[in-house]
Amino acid sequence: MTTLRQRLIRAVDALARGGVELGAHEIDTIRDLRVPMPDGVELLGDLYRPTDADTSLPTIVIRGPYGRRGVMGGAARALAYDGFTVFFQSCRGTWGSQGRFTPQHDEQRDGTATHRWVRKQPWFTGHLATFGESYMGYTQWAVAGRMQREDPDNAPEALVLQITMPDFGEITWDNGAFSLRNALGWSRMMDLMDRGGLALLGIVLPDRKLDKAFDVLPLSRGDSAAVGHPIHWYQDWVRHERLTDEYWTSQSHTASVPDVTAPVLMVTGWYDIFLPWQLRNYRQLVEAGNPPRLTVGPWGHMSRGKAGPAHRDTIEFLREMFTGEESGRAPVRMFETGAQTWHEFEVWPPEDVAAQNWLLHAGGGLSTEAAAGGATRYTYDPQHPTPAVGGPSLGPDNRPADNAEHERRADVVTFRSEPLTTALELAGEPVANIRIRSSARSYDVFVRITDVHPDGRAITVCDGIRRIGSVGTAATDPAPDADGFRDVPVHLWHTFHSFAAGHRVGIQVSSGAHPRYARNPGTGEPAFDATTTVVAHQEISHSGPTASGISLPVWTR
Repeated sequence: MTTLRQRLIRAVDALARGGVELGAHEIDTIRDLRVPMPDGVELLGDLYRPTDADTSLPTIVIRGPYGRRGVMGGAARALAYDGFTVFFQSCRGTWGSQGRFTPQHDEQRDGTATHRWVRKQPWFTGHLATFGESYMGYTQWAVAGRMQREDPDNAPEALVLQITMPDFGEITWDNGAFSLRNALGWSRMMDLMDRGGLALLGIVLPDRKLDKAFDVLPLSRGDSAAVGHPIHWYQDWVRHERLTDEYWTSQSHTASVPDVTAPVLMVTGWYDIFLPWQLRNYRQLVEAGNPPRLTVGPWGHMSRGKAGPAHRDTIEFLREMFTGEESGRAPVRMFETGAQTWHEFEVWPPEDVAAQNWLLHAGGGLSTEAAAGGATRYTYDPQHPTPAVGGPSLGPDNRPADNAEHERRADVVTFRSEPLTTALELAGEPVANIRIRSSARSYDVFVRITDVHPDGRAITVCDGIRRIGSVGTAATDPAPDADGFRDVPVHLWHTFHSFAAGHRVGIQVSSGAHPRYARNPGTGEPAFDATTTVVAHQEISHSGPTASGISLPVWTR
């Protein structure tokens, strides 16, 4: 009989998923099952098992570093309420599992051993799927491709990958710029989790020490400023600027994505921190002949509105894959911002998308007509860095921000179209080409698209950054011409957005978004040690065949 406590837990689990109706199965929980790793370390996991488990459904493996009980256990319980047997394991060095936690480092070895162990247990239902978001998605990527290539009998038979990617180096050093807010904020959170007790309250409370730590130079001292001591992995992240370093390549599973032949469900949001990389992984699988089911909604990394739709998608997907219950949905479901409507497609981006070149004009204009020449100048001072306005983060509020006040800054330049006579719909990845030269050895190019409303609000659509002249970018920097100008390509995040008639398309160019991205000191010195800063005088060219502009993916339906 279901107890009052169990009913309360079920109600909380449903509320956490936006009030979604959960399954009717009662569940039993077995705590702290010990799983031996090849090196003798034992990892702990909890088994959530329906009392009347449906053996036609797969056993689901979740592996993560954030705990298995309370709110974190809600995802496992929600699946068990719908009849799935779920094994939820804590990663090495976290929440009672033995060993030392080094992010990403041990997940392939430990995950492989766990999959093999699960298949030998008496409660295993005969099929195995994996599930999880963020780091719990990375742990899936760590094993899937390699196991399907080398050990297919033990490999996962379906993957549910939510707001995640297989290479955390790429987001840590995003096109050469260090993702300071996420990297240091996440490292602080994990440090507090390791301390436990009252320290856990610090995860949800404002932290002035962290805010001050964002401004510390060199970057390698930021962790000590935030938590009082160095964090070993954060030190490694700052030290290794080159994504070609063995430190990063040994953690990357991007190359094995095409080896995944099992069915895949991907769920993400337009404002999620992993969005561009997850959509690139989606394309890898499409091109390998294994197109995933894909949902992209108006969500950020911690948006509460994502939980309900993601849960429904997961249940439909797994039942269809293992029991043949067809969901009837299209392969791709996309939310169009601006229009605020959902669309279904066979593939992303849609086939009826055409690149349309818009040019930045001296004086602040933006159009598809050729620019008349000239230049736009601004100055970037690392001692007073251009601040971040909104943008994807690990925080709960990732709604698009109004840039109107921000664009009045002298270190931000803007270009705007005339009011649109008809709606303009973008569907895909915009790519800017900024022809620029700088007085500094190293500098950043940050580009943002805004939807400029008739009342003057300039609402973020999407953005992207590219660093030039750093240790990590030296091998890929575009060469300067005789006048010192470089044609700098900046890939912005994918978008699906409708500009209404009467609105303007806005393009914003600056050289920073601190602390979302660590400020560029300008010297080109290794970030681990750099403390000296130089003022950068930037000049954007509107002349020549590669005059500054942006290619917009226009949906021509």
